Amino acid sequence: MRQRIVRLALAGGVLVLALLLLLATCGGEGSEDGEEPKKPAKRSTGPATRLPVPSGYSTGRGWEVVGAGPDYAVSQTTGLLAYLVREPGGRYRLRTLDAESGKANWSGEAGRPADPSRFPKLLTVVKDDREFFVTWSAGRPSDALSPTETFVALDVYDVVEGERRRVEVPWTGTPTVTATGPGILISDGRANSAVVDPIDGEVSEIAASAVTYPRGCAACKQLTEVRGQTAKGLLLSGVREFWVRGGWFSRQNAPKGADPLSGTPTSVVPGLVLAKWQPVKGAKRAATHQMWTVHDAASGRPVASVECHKPAIEPGRYPQAVVSSSGGYLVAGNLAFDLDAKKGFCFEDEDGSPQLTLASVTDGGTAYGARTARDAAEALDGGGGPVAVSFTTWSVEPLPPNTRLPETEAFGFGVFRWTDRKDRLHLLGYPRVG
Repeated sequence: MRQRIVRLALAGGVLVLALLLLLATCGGEGSEDGEEPKKPAKRSTGPATRLPVPSGYSTGRGWEVVGAGPDYAVSQTTGLLAYLVREPGGRYRLRTLDAESGKANWSGEAGRPADPSRFPKLLTVVKDDREFFVTWSAGRPSDALSPTETFVALDVYDVVEGERRRVEVPWTGTPTVTATGPGILISDGRANSAVVDPIDGEVSEIAASAVTYPRGCAACKQLTEVRGQTAKGLLLSGVREFWVRGGWFSRQNAPKGADPLSGTPTSVVPGLVLAKWQPVKGAKRAATHQMWTVHDAASGRPVASVECHKPAIEPGRYPQAVVSSSGGYLVAGNLAFDLDAKKGFCFEDEDGSPQLTLASVTDGGTAYGARTARDAAEALDGGGGPVAVSFTTWSVEPLPPNTRLPETEAFGFGVFRWTDRKDRLHLLGYPRVG
């Protein structure tokens, strides 16, 4: 009996020793909540998310940002991409990364916007060869007496060093903030405006009563609206015709074959204005077509034009023009312009229906969009049938149905956007290949 007890004790000791050796070999990979240990993730040189993208991009390399705000901005001088992230206490922080390598660069201080419930908007502006990232938001002051009394909060960051300047501008009503010229333009959708200098923060207010009109332009005084800023001053328009305050007048810059009294600007981007014109009376297609022209914003001179059928119903909002980073190509809706070759193309069916909606364009002369998409935003969200357009042949190439389209291209990288099931926004950078 004694020998049996000794044998059992020895066997138990061996079992305990084996268990201890087994635990030592596991090295603590088990989890405290009882889950099975997971194999360590393999390192990857590319982003974790691999979207179906056009064949001109590689998903095997690149970068990915998770949880960014809806807006981002790209510096064409430094190659930095800026985006916003939430911070505790209703604050937001501007972060930057190198668009080529994906490496983090400088970050701004966490700041509180005018409306803490929403991500601020994000813009870029250039003045005197200096580039700035600008975040802006609008909200009501705590001591506001009127429901229309608001203020616009601007945080202006030097792109190179990340230094921030805070500017707050009192405003009445709903503001529109753009940066198509050397300043930050705040407007009310009519003729009241203010321009903020990004270098020193100085605010110049221009009331509707101070607007001057071109001589002999009765239409300019009807539905007067500030449309943007150019290097020569504010761009304004009336029910017809448009002009730069203290600068050029559309009547003297009508494209060949257009009625000089019919110009209407539909979109303004830095350095360029896209305008709609009526053909001269008596022209063969005057009753059925309109002329679309890209103008140089500094001089007003036409750069490239194309004719399209008049829509059956005029849209309430015209498509926003999008320009390639080098400035050589411009797209808007079903319009495409090669500005270096001074050529335009209208993608439409024989009955005048638009064939597609273009949403982005690259320096390599390729535009991306979708058939049956209502606008560029729907095309970029995966709606419609994705297509690629070549500026060399003006041909349309259908892409696989699930293809995600680049929103922009910077320094050889396409920037893509995707929202996961947790409603988190992913910004992805995939390099262009070939």
